[in-house]
Formats: sequence, structure tokens, C-alpha cells
Amino acid sequence: MPDTSLLFDRVLLTNDDGIDAPGLAVLEEVAAGLAREVWVVAPLRDQSGTSHCISLHGPLRLTEKGTRRFAVDGTPGDCVVMGARHLLRDSPPDLVLSGINRGSNLGVETLFSGTVGAAMTGMLLGIPSIAFSQAYRHPDPVPWDTGRALAPATIRTLAGLDWSGAACLNVNFPACAAAEAGPLTLTRQGAGLLDGIDVVSSRDPRNLAYHWLRPRRTVRDDHAESEAAVMQSGRISVTPLRFERTHEETLARLRTALAGD
Repeated sequence: MPDTSLLFDRVLLTNDDGIDAPGLAVLEEVAAGLAREVWVVAPLRDQSGTSHCISLHGPLRLTEKGTRRFAVDGTPGDCVVMGARHLLRDSPPDLVLSGINRGSNLGVETLFSGTVGAAMTGMLLGIPSIAFSQAYRHPDPVPWDTGRALAPATIRTLAGLDWSGAACLNVNFPACAAAEAGPLTLTRQGAGLLDGIDVVSSRDPRNLAYHWLRPRRTVRDDHAESEAAVMQSGRISVTPLRFERTHEETLARLRTALAGD
């Protein structure tokens, strides 16, 4: 008899931390209890910060890493396209799961996140998609057991709701033990923690200059329904995201200004 506890026939997993990342291994464990087939198509190397980027100026290499497990020398967005439109072209996935990311993706940071970018690529292809991130407190280790414990019920709950056509979902697990986590809470993007990017310059042993980009994060007051505020309270944040980013107030102000000329 078929296993009626399984929600999906086929799910596609990816991430932006790379195919060997511990968060992806956790997500694979979770997905194995939810789907008859789990397909993993993930970047060969860390692709954090690549957002929705897809590769248009060179070929993509696909390397088989095991049964239904592949690495792509490209971005998370590339991986979703390769999985859904190449490997699973004739039997598309019911769901795209991206993550579990090392560290939260809150507010403005979601615009740069490869984890979220993969989910939005899935949405572009018409597949229900969810991005997952696990918060942690530096220098403490990432509490992967929190995501491992909370993700199955979170996915089961979200799968039963009406959201898949118009948005993808951004889920953040709090930096605490699963038993201490508050309930799943619907949130708005908000401002988050990212408030700038600095350049750190130095010289290598051959006296050649090099530069690192360093995101700057600051804990700021955010509105009560924001991802950051909900995460600070120890709850699971779930934000529906879309591509439309028109700033309505500025649009109205510019229309008024142009009409007056």
C-alpha cells in the first residue's frame, strides 16, 4: 500500500551554501519523510549572496553525486532551472525547497540571498517554493537540530494553505532549541539587520592588493509584524514574497510632480 503520510510525489532541493553544506543534509533528511522522491540539485561551491542570478555567458556542468543527487557549477537559480527543466523535465517536482541556510535571511537581506533567490526562481517556473534559514548566535554553533525538528511540521502546515500561485515563502527558524521555539507566525519582510556593505582591503604575501566585501548588520527597531521582530521573540517567521517591488509612494509622488510640469 502507498505511504499516505507522504505529501508529495517528488520534491526538488537546492541551497546556496553548496552541495556539501550541513543545512542541505538536514533538509534532505526532512524531505525524505515527506516525499516519495527527493531530488537534490545544488551548487558545486558556496554561492551565498548570488540572489536570483542565472548564468547566461557560459555553459553549466552537471555532476552526478549519487542517486537523484547532482551538483551544478552555477548559482542556486541555475540549479532550480536545471532540476525542473532538464532532469525533471518530463516529471516536474511538486515543490522546491531551498536551504537550510546557515544564518537567517531577514528583511533587505532577502534581496541578496541565493537561498531566497532559488525559491523565487522556482516560483517563476510555476512551482510552489519555500526558502529555509536557520538563525544562530555567533560564536555559538548553528543549531541544526532546531530546523531538523521544526521543518517537517512547518512544511506540512504550509502545504495545506493557499499560497503557491502568487508567492514563494521565506521561512526563518529562531536561534534556540526547538522545544523553546514559538509558533509559526506570518510576517512582513521589514527592514531586517542588513544596513550596508563595507570593503575590507589588504595585501597578500606577494604584496598584491585584495578586497573582501563585508556585509554590515545592526539590530534595529522594526515593526511588530516584521521578520526580525518575530525572530527576536523566538518564533518561526514565514513571509510570502513576490517579484513586484514598485514603491507606491514614490510612484505617486513622481506622477504628481510630472503632472505639474
